[in-house]
Amino acid sequence: MRLAVAQAPANLPDPRARLDWLRAELPDIAAQGANLVLLPELFACGYNIGADLASRAEPVNGPTFDAMAKMAQEFNIAIHYGFSERSGDDLFNSALCVSAKGQCLVHQRKLAIPPGFERDYFSPGAGCELFELGRLKIATLICYDAEFGETVRHVAGMGAHLVLVPTALGADWGWVAKTMIPTRAYENGVYLAYANGAGTENGMDFLGASVIAAPNGAEDARAGSATEVLYADLDIARVKAAQDRLPYLNDRKLIVL
Repeated sequence: MRLAVAQAPANLPDPRARLDWLRAELPDIAAQGANLVLLPELFACGYNIGADLASRAEPVNGPTFDAMAKMAQEFNIAIHYGFSERSGDDLFNSALCVSAKGQCLVHQRKLAIPPGFERDYFSPGAGCELFELGRLKIATLICYDAEFGETVRHVAGMGAHLVLVPTALGADWGWVAKTMIPTRAYENGVYLAYANGAGTENGMDFLGASVIAAPNGAEDARAGSATEVLYADLDIARVKAAQDRLPYLNDRKLIVL
């Protein structure tokens, strides 16, 4: 499976502009042979947008899903995107993956809401679900979720070969993107794809530095600070080789504490 990670510009002003940007990029992404494109955290609405996190929130099957499904079918590519979800009186920082046939493959809510403005708006989600694409079993963890060793290990233990992490990482958190995230891939023997924004949104500077980390911790692709699309061909055999070489997932069960 060929994966594309889109490090999108953070300053796209509204949902319409965000969909327009993606539509303009998809012909080239599809021409590069990508089967799946990963977009940043809250891509559909924006991240550092204050009360608009509530006013732009929508249900899982809202207009953004309809627009993404149409583009997925038009360009024959699965699209994984973040959005602000409204469910009853609650808001969730959520992600959906829509298949190339326009069907929902997974709906994931952010598990751990970090300190700061997100706690003013979002409720935490619960549980993780895998989906399959191109023989790969795939999990989603949203930004802060992947900074906990327990969460990545949990989905790896469920059988995930690839962990998708849409994020909105600020420019002063370089160690997370450049050291922690490849380590998470290495210590679980899985692919880990990390999609951040680029540039500035309402005074918040984004780090960029999106990455596709291989099961041995190597960087198959790494972005700089500007808008960019990364590509990598994912091979399930590399997951098996990494987990056979370092069987952390099995040997952890032998530890007595």
